[in-house]
Amino acid sequence: MTQEQYTRLYEACYMRVFSYVMTLAGDRSLAEELTQETFYRAFARQKDFRGQSDEVTWLCAIAKNLFADEMRKRSRHGEIPEDLPDQAKSVAKTVEDKDSSFRIHLALHGLEEPHREVFELRVFGELSFRDIGTIFGKTENWARVTYHRARIKLQERMGEI
Repeated sequence: MTQEQYTRLYEACYMRVFSYVMTLAGDRSLAEELTQETFYRAFARQKDFRGQSDEVTWLCAIAKNLFADEMRKRSRHGEIPEDLPDQAKSVAKTVEDKDSSFRIHLALHGLEEPHREVFELRVFGELSFRDIGTIFGKTENWARVTYHRARIKLQERMGEI
């Protein structure tokens, strides 16, 4: 891959990969760091890309592995990611957003895997069902059904909270 091809790939895929990592990490600085590392690893290991999936899917798989490695490393060192509030929002809006966000994340936390991750990939990561299926090594239809079931379970859990 030439420098120009790598630059085009980076520009075309950065936001999708960053969005995906953001859904996993929930921390902007960590997401930025892992996204950069994802592209570095992709460039360094471009020969490993067999072309059996879309580049974004391949990049998200790399990002997922990097995130898992980072979480294992942090758990060994007892680190907890910092939550940096957005200074631009009003206090009332921030409280309201945090309450709604907490309720949604509480309901999401209760979802079983793979429902939780499929839902997050679709909604927060904005990935296609085909890409989600590829990440899991399943079909596009499997991703659609799993997402639909996750939505139903999430709606049920939101009613309980």
